[in-house]
Amino acid sequence: MSEAVRTQAAAAAAAEGATGRAGGGARARLPLLDVLRGVAILGTLMSNVWIFAGPAAEWGLISGNAGISAGADASSPAGVAETVFRSLANGKFLSMLTMLFGVGLAIQFRSAAERGQPWPGRYKWRALFLFAEGTVHFVLVFAWDVLMGYAVVALLVAWLLTRSARAQRVTWIAMGGLHLAAMALLTAARLLASGGGTGGGPGADAVALYAEGGYAEQITFRLSHAVVLRVEPVLSFGLLVFLFLLGVRLFRAGAFQGDAAGRRIRRRLAAWGLGIGLPLNTVTVLGGSGFFLLERYAAAPVLAIGYLGLIGMVMDRLRRPGPLTSALTSVGRTALSCYVLQNALAMLACYGIGLGLASHWADRGPWWVMGLWAAICLVLVAGASLWLRRFEHGPLESVQKRLLRR
Repeated sequence: MSEAVRTQAAAAAAAEGATGRAGGGARARLPLLDVLRGVAILGTLMSNVWIFAGPAAEWGLISGNAGISAGADASSPAGVAETVFRSLANGKFLSMLTMLFGVGLAIQFRSAAERGQPWPGRYKWRALFLFAEGTVHFVLVFAWDVLMGYAVVALLVAWLLTRSARAQRVTWIAMGGLHLAAMALLTAARLLASGGGTGGGPGADAVALYAEGGYAEQITFRLSHAVVLRVEPVLSFGLLVFLFLLGVRLFRAGAFQGDAAGRRIRRRLAAWGLGIGLPLNTVTVLGGSGFFLLERYAAAPVLAIGYLGLIGMVMDRLRRPGPLTSALTSVGRTALSCYVLQNALAMLACYGIGLGLASHWADRGPWWVMGLWAAICLVLVAGASLWLRRFEHGPLESVQKRLLRR
């Protein structure tokens, strides 16, 4: 490892200071991080389940046919419940998960520095594994996979960690500013287009494909429309870099430690994130579909910061771990496996290749979708808890570790 990188790592360790030792050593596992990962994974499904349940499934976000109850009265109990449920989740937990990936990257960087290992060194193989796993996940399971985008951004941020603190700060601010400007311009373009365009494409064909088509046909559809279906990581690239670096900064500031400084940071995150994020999200939701980009990619990350701080404050007040904390910790420790499994279960439940609930229950309102989310969450919690009784890591996490050893 170069002297410059060693200096960067030493500065990061100094910033963490005694808080790391107070938690049981610099390499001690931080319980809050596992809980946050568990919440982020289950919360991401809280948003994605509506994609699986929509008439056009994965193509629904492109064609503008993403809501299962688009014709329902928005003021009815079912309409209000769906709006609240979706608004609480849309983009928020995905942003939280992105920040936590940045935290994980900062931990890997610190660990490599402490051991005198080159950087990014083995980490680039970890990122390449994530990209390969995300590619398989995209092709076989879910078109809106996030792992491929995370892998690319991880390689960039891993390199940025070898640069000066000033370079990292400038990149962080620049990426955030460019992303906000892009979202504002795209939102203005959508509003000016006044009702134009659902993006064209095979909307009706997609409805039939996911309701009645075979598995091979669905794979072919994803591959033939891969450029369009992979637009989200391109569209949100600046945001991903910003949130990765924010995760790094929060970790180095001690935001996840159990000491007084960490608790103070979490209170500030909750106050600012909720205080600004809730009004912003309310405005964008009430603004309608024209403000979808601002809601998901601008307001949601702010509220995600508030969620992170609020969950941390709740954890600070718990005297001892309870069943809910243990369940979330189990999911958090097997986050990669749970992310893939939850999408596979939703696919089998909703598409015609499985139970076909999306077409069979299309006229039953949003309640069954919320129930499906809860059922899959229970499966993940039970499965993760049972798995960790016999194994130290989740299935995909174990495969990754074996490959990295080789």
